[in-house]
Amino acid sequence: MADNSTRQFYDRISAAYDTIADGGEHVAREHGLQMLAVHEGERALEIGYGTGHTIVALAKAVGDTGHVDGVDISDGMMTVASARVAKSEMMSRVSLQVGDVPPLNYPDATFDVVTLSFTLELFPLETIPTVLAEIRRVLVDGGRVGIVSMASVRPGEHASALEDTYKWMHRHFPHIVDCQPIDAEGFVQNSGLVIQQSERLSLFTMPVAAIVAVKPGAGAS
Repeated sequence: MADNSTRQFYDRISAAYDTIADGGEHVAREHGLQMLAVHEGERALEIGYGTGHTIVALAKAVGDTGHVDGVDISDGMMTVASARVAKSEMMSRVSLQVGDVPPLNYPDATFDVVTLSFTLELFPLETIPTVLAEIRRVLVDGGRVGIVSMASVRPGEHASALEDTYKWMHRHFPHIVDCQPIDAEGFVQNSGLVIQQSERLSLFTMPVAAIVAVKPGAGAS
């Protein structure tokens, strides 16, 4: 998922992450989770669980008969997320781990649902297809993936001044601005996952893609 400098960066900011970033991201994150419509009894995975807000929401949604796994690169994020899960009294429904992605260290067809919020765009562009291939592998046939991601503007649209600045910062100072707008819809389509819902949201004038896609059943392309 990232090198040691990125891991150390998230360790340092983990305790303050909600103050730094979540104030803007939470609306899009919660909307994406609503689109995904996780229900009781499902087995769910969050990649990049951060401070644990979505992990707790997933644990509530899957109920006593479901389970939620999470993987993140940061020990600091795991500490914050674990405290949030414990406070919610959902520990029996949740398993968190720290590790790099890809690969995903789970057997084939383990999960009904996989979700990523403001995480897919953290990967190098050349790694994103591998991440999506791993997600497809660990999903059951008919399983769903929900992605919320900073998105590149569509053809014919003009990027805002803030987005242009953001992309310039990512090119020149990737250790500070580690994510980048991506063609999230295009990556998902090319992965063999089938998009069921796709919406565009806005975060401080920058476009955000909210996508729900499905793994085709056995024998489907």
